[in-house]
Amino acid sequence: MTVLRGVLFDMDGTLVDTERAWLDVVESAAVRRGRVLDPERRTAVTGRSVEDTAAMLHSWLEAPEGELAAELGADFASRLAAAAVPRPGALRLLAALRARKVPTALVSASPRAVVEQVAGTLDGHRFDALFGAEDTVRTKPEPDPYLAAAAALGADPAQCVAVEDSPAGVASAVAAGCRVLAVPSTEPLAEADGVTLAGSLNEVDPELLSSLVR
Repeated sequence: MTVLRGVLFDMDGTLVDTERAWLDVVESAAVRRGRVLDPERRTAVTGRSVEDTAAMLHSWLEAPEGELAAELGADFASRLAAAAVPRPGALRLLAALRARKVPTALVSASPRAVVEQVAGTLDGHRFDALFGAEDTVRTKPEPDPYLAAAAALGADPAQCVAVEDSPAGVASAVAAGCRVLAVPSTEPLAEADGVTLAGSLNEVDPELLSSLVR
């Protein structure tokens, strides 16, 4: 029987309510340049790194890519410094996993400094590994972050469950070979092979996560 060897958590929109803050940051950058962020672009930037977002939007916003990335990153960090609110059920689930000594990793497309900042607000939970956008050559939706996180825990990806809220994050985890628990925040998600849906982390416990790898 396969045993759960690790739970790999996305951060933005999954453990903390930051996905809307990120969309507000991108929308503000667009408005400053006389643009309106349309639904297609909103979906495209959800779960993406600062650098990927800047690369996607710099031509449309007529802004240098490096300048736009710096602006987005600084604005996002500033907003999170003011408040990073845990998602419903997040702290309870982290505590339950800690009590059962299940290894955990935080796997985000946000800058490493932001990941470390937010990790320190989660009721003292100590992750066994932390990954930000610059910690792998490629970030989500590529599989690199989840492959690196599983390796850091000494586990096969198939022995790990990734908990995600965005299409880019789900694609990354599936490509890495993880089982996925998808908890939508701002974008709809669908069940698929290896992907199980939950309405909230309040519905999730270690037993459910363990059942996904059996």
